Amino acid sequence: MATNKPTAYNNRLGLKGWVYAGKYSFERYLYIGHRLSGLGLIAYMVLHIIETANRMRGEEAWAALMGLFALPMFKVIEYLLFAAAVFHAMNGTRLLLVELGFFLGKPEEPVFPYKSSVMKHRPLTYIIMLLAGLLMALGGSSLFFD
Repeated sequence: MATNKPTAYNNRLGLKGWVYAGKYSFERYLYIGHRLSGLGLIAYMVLHIIETANRMRGEEAWAALMGLFALPMFKVIEYLLFAAAVFHAMNGTRLLLVELGFFLGKPEEPVFPYKSSVMKHRPLTYIIMLLAGLLMALGGSSLFFD
């Protein structure tokens, strides 16, 4: 009687395999960044509601919490939140434009080997990400250099 023992999967990449796109393109990394920034923004919203609810504990508790948020570490966290919001918004705008069919060019007859539409809207991707980087730099300058 033969037993079918499951073979162990050799996970060579470990956690790196979750984010390593390998043969995939730049858009794959944007996809991962969009997901992570979305999760970060949701976590911020939950923490913001908890922080605002702290106001019900009284003026002293509120002042102590605001004193904690005045530490330099929270300036960095505030910038990361800002950067995540800018990235998420700009990448979402890019996705919306692509899904609505802009920057895809004229339709072509589907003849094998099929041409990918990714290269047609790749310039839009670069422009949007450069604009996001510029906004992040400008926002960082106003946060850190008052």
